[in-house]
Amino acid sequence: MDVRKIIFHHEIVYAESGQVAAQPITRVAGIAIVHNPCAGKQVADLSVLFDIGAQLGERLMGDVVARLARPAVSYGKAAVVGAMGDFEHGGACIHPRLGKPMRAAVGGGKAVIGSNVKVGPPGTPIDVPLGHKDEPWSFDHFDTLTLCIADSPRPGEIMVVMAVADGGRVNPRCGAGPIT
Repeated sequence: MDVRKIIFHHEIVYAESGQVAAQPITRVAGIAIVHNPCAGKQVADLSVLFDIGAQLGERLMGDVVARLARPAVSYGKAAVVGAMGDFEHGGACIHPRLGKPMRAAVGGGKAVIGSNVKVGPPGTPIDVPLGHKDEPWSFDHFDTLTLCIADSPRPGEIMVVMAVADGGRVNPRCGAGPIT
């Protein structure tokens, strides 16, 4: 795995729409910019990218979770593939093997880890969906963390993102469960 750089995004939300949070919500993302060994060619076996996802999860998730003020309750993941790669390269990094180290770092995780992948030039923003780690219908935890790294991903790179939060949205008003 060839890592160009690692970035940590750390934010604390104190209020939203004029409503002060009962407890500030901390959201943290670990972002790795890695060389895409499959860029610029047709590759049927993407297992090298499965391995990269697993290695990144092992390397970053402990640090991501440690930056929270309280235990993680929600999580999400995403990837932006540089223009010489394709959509499947991002999926290969975040789906088959990244979930296990993410769940281990947050102490479980019964719910599917929300995800997003796109292909784009350096500076492409990505919306990382966040959802409760154990309760997939917890509307109060449906959230999004939008991230952008000005010089990433370069054409032969992949930007891989793992995100967590220690609470839901501030001042949620959409209901406590599924709407039928």
